[in-house]
Order: sequence, then structure tokens, then C-alpha cells
Amino acid sequence: MSSQRHWATAALSMIAGVALVGVPSVASASVSGDRFPTTGFEVFAPSFVEDPAAHTVSFPKYTGVSHGDTVTFVITDASTREAARKYGVNWAPRIGNARGTAAVQPVRWTDRGLRFPATVDFSPERVLVAGPTGFPPTTAEPGAVGEPGYTPLVQLPDGTVLNAPQIANSTGQADKVVSIGQRVVYRETNGFYEHHPVHYVSFDASITLAAAIENATFATSLNAAPPDFSPLPEPAPPAREEIGIFTNGQTGPDNPQRQGLSSTLLDHLDPLNILGEIPDFTPMSGYSPIWDANLAQWTPQQVAAGTNRRITSFEDVRDLAHSHRITAPDGGPFRRSDFDINCPAIAINRSVSINK
Repeated sequence: MSSQRHWATAALSMIAGVALVGVPSVASASVSGDRFPTTGFEVFAPSFVEDPAAHTVSFPKYTGVSHGDTVTFVITDASTREAARKYGVNWAPRIGNARGTAAVQPVRWTDRGLRFPATVDFSPERVLVAGPTGFPPTTAEPGAVGEPGYTPLVQLPDGTVLNAPQIANSTGQADKVVSIGQRVVYRETNGFYEHHPVHYVSFDASITLAAAIENATFATSLNAAPPDFSPLPEPAPPAREEIGIFTNGQTGPDNPQRQGLSSTLLDHLDPLNILGEIPDFTPMSGYSPIWDANLAQWTPQQVAAGTNRRITSFEDVRDLAHSHRITAPDGGPFRRSDFDINCPAIAINRSVSINK
């Protein structure tokens, strides 16, 4: 069991006696205090059709088969320029570094679409119970669970890796699916990149705690993706990119400084995570839809002083870590949290800068 799972298990077992919080999808429309615009967003890929006012995006619908059952999936990212152009999706060269690992399912095209070795059970009911201060929750059970071997990353016979999360089959559909017709309409999540508002979508997470909070599919195999070079070099080229996730930022739906997982649990709003990169469509792009989670906890001194303000760039997160104003959730140095989340980037608003 990873250190992150040990930490999460200990946190959940130590806290009890808290009322159940009815937590809908984490993604939420723009609310008072968030100051997120509903216009001016530029989508990263031509197949993404966004409705910022509804806080949704639609994707082309694809169908395939797993164990004889028809599955519905979408494609959001590709490891090669050619595949990205073919499917009209983000070019994410880094996901090619997951080739040959357990984080990737080998697939092939058939007369029923892609044939997947493993699929998802969408029938569980998501349960999320807030702790005394929000995060960590006392109970965190995801609403969808991948069977052994399931991962959203798939490898075609030519070696191309696609991000192709499954979102429906005979057991049901992902909780964030709004509708399935010729296209799949899916709920978005607000976040930041270098002080600009961004939209992304959450499909999968490699630990149950993150899957429940993100309202995503639990896909433990995803954690086999080679980590990002943060903060120390890893032995393999990374398939992930870093994302900053605050645990104990300020709360309150109308609070312009609110941010983090405690706010998500108590306010039922997006955590406003900070992306390390966005798609730039170059061979050396650092972007990946597979985010290497970096949980950040404000120190008690910062919380007491009320300086646990909203942060909107990863450079600022690093500065806070360097000055010891944030730590990991266990109180140790800020670092990788040993789990990842599949959150493809959808759009950015470059005309708005927040907290710069």
C-alpha cells in the first residue's frame, strides 16, 4: 500500500461522528465569489464543444466492447500529432511514456469499435462524508469502480496511446455525464493556470479518496504511469504533469479567497486546483491529462493569520513550499502525493488574470 493510501486510511479511521454531506458532482457553475467568467474561453481542441454558461463540454461519442458488453467512451488526448489531428483532441506527447506499463490497456479496432480488456462498474452509489473541517472526509466511496486492469489510457497496435475514458455501459454511466446522444455532454471543473481561469474534466483517479471527491472512476492501474519530475527526477520519462491541490484553504461559497478540498466538501464547489501545464501542441510539451497530485496543506500559522489565500499559479505554490508556508498533509515537505487523476484540459480564458 502506498504512503498516500496509508495516510488516507488513517485519516478516515481517526474521524467519526460527522453528519453526512449530500455532495453532488464537484463541478459547479460559476458562483458568487469565484469570479469565473462565462465567456472568453478558448478550447484547446477542435472536437471539444464547450458551453461555459452551463459549465459543460461535449465530445464525440465512440462505442466499443469489453467482455461482450457495449461500452461508450470519449477520446480527449493522443500521444502523437497525427492521432491528435485525426481525432481532433489534445496532443499530449507525455502519455506515450506510459506505453508498456500497467497504466495502459492494449486495444484494437473491431467491427464493434475498440475492444477493451477491462471495463468499469458504474452501479455503485457515491458516498462522501465531510470531516469536522471538511477535509479529510470520514467516508469516501466512489460512484464508479474500474475492474482489475482498467485504465483510461489505451495503446493502439501502432503504439499510439490515447486517453479514452469509458463513461457508460450496461451497468450505468459516469455521474458527471449530463447526456449521451451523438455527442457526450460532460460536466466541467474550474481551475487555474498561471493566474488564468481554466476548465478541465475529471474522469478517473488512482485512489478511492480522490475518485470519490472528484466524482470520478476509481482506476488503480492508472498509478503505474511514470510520475512527473517533481520535486526530484524519476528513473523514467514522465507520463504525468503536476497539479497543486490545496486541502485547507478558506471556505464559504461567497468568499473570493475560497479554495481547496475542505471547500469542496463543505461548500459543494470546485476545489480550484492549479495546473502545472496546458496543451501547447509542441513535441516538447509538458502537458499531460494524467495529473501527478501534489496535496498542499497550509501551516497552522498561515491559517490562524488568515493568509491561506487563493493561489492561482504553480510557481506561487513552489514559492510557498520554499518558504515553508505550506507542507504535505502529513506535515512533511510539500511533495508528490503518490496518486494521479485523469483530468484533460478543455479551455483557458487568457483575457482574465486572477490574483496576479
